[in-house]
Parts: sequence; C-alpha cells; structure tokens
Amino acid sequence: MQEKEYYEIIKDHIEKLLGNRVNNFHLEITANKVFTNHLKAEIAQHRDIIFHFLKKAAPDITGFIKKDHSSDFFVIEIKKNLLKLEDIYQARKYTDLFNSKFTFLISLKPIPEEIKRLHRVTYEILSLPTIYRAFVLAQFDKEKGGFVEWYPENPFEKDTYW
Repeated sequence: MQEKEYYEIIKDHIEKLLGNRVNNFHLEITANKVFTNHLKAEIAQHRDIIFHFLKKAAPDITGFIKKDHSSDFFVIEIKKNLLKLEDIYQARKYTDLFNSKFTFLISLKPIPEEIKRLHRVTYEILSLPTIYRAFVLAQFDKEKGGFVEWYPENPFEKDTYW
C-alpha cells in the first residue's frame, strides 16, 4: 500500500481517540495542499501568511480542537518507512507554522532506537514551549489495526494536555 492509502485509516483512529477527550474537533486530509474553508476559518488572520508556505508542502492531516473562543491545532505527518531526522524537522516545520498543540509523526515501522537516544541527549528536538503541547512519535501497525507505540508518551492518556 502507498502512504496515502493510510491517511483515512489513521485519521479515523485519531478521531476516535479525540472523541474520548473532546466534543468539538475537526480533522481533514491536507496532503494534497488543499485546506477547506472550515479549517482556514480557524486560522487567526494575523497568521494566514502560513498558507503561502503551505503551497509547496503541507501536513498529511491537519485539524483543530475548538474551544469557546479559540482553536488548538493538530498536525499529523505519516511516513511509510522508518523515521529519520529529516522527518522530525519536516513535522517541526508544520508545528511552527500552525503553532499546533499536538504534532504527531506517525510511522508504519517501529520508532528507531537511534531517534529515541537522540531525543534523550537533545531533548529539545521533540519538545515544545509548554508542557501543555505535545510532539509525539507513534507507530501504527497495519496488521493490528491500531497504534502500538507512542514516544515519548501517549498524550491521550495524560490529562495535562486536555
């Protein structure tokens, strides 16, 4: 299967996890660099310049959690192969552009031990400015039909983020 064939499957799994935590959210596949008006409307006007930069590359899945008067953004990047350092920096770019609360870099392969070790010695590679935001690596196992690993932690199991 091609990477793009996993977008809808992974989006559905994330939506189920989100549904257990929040009532109002929206996710859409944006790998084609097309963002619906529904998603665009949640971008603050002073940040709409980001779309200029997203014309050449966009997250595979983008979305938001709607709060009373604001939105927290989600970006999800999916990789069919083993994660590489370049993949982390690609996801980091989307994190910064959207100022996302959650960034998921999801692989269909196990998370490499080298990436975990690198994180332990250069903690900032996966850290975000506050403890209320998360940059998470995850493995989606197509045979088991779900997530089998979260690194450094599963944010859906930690109340701090919600």
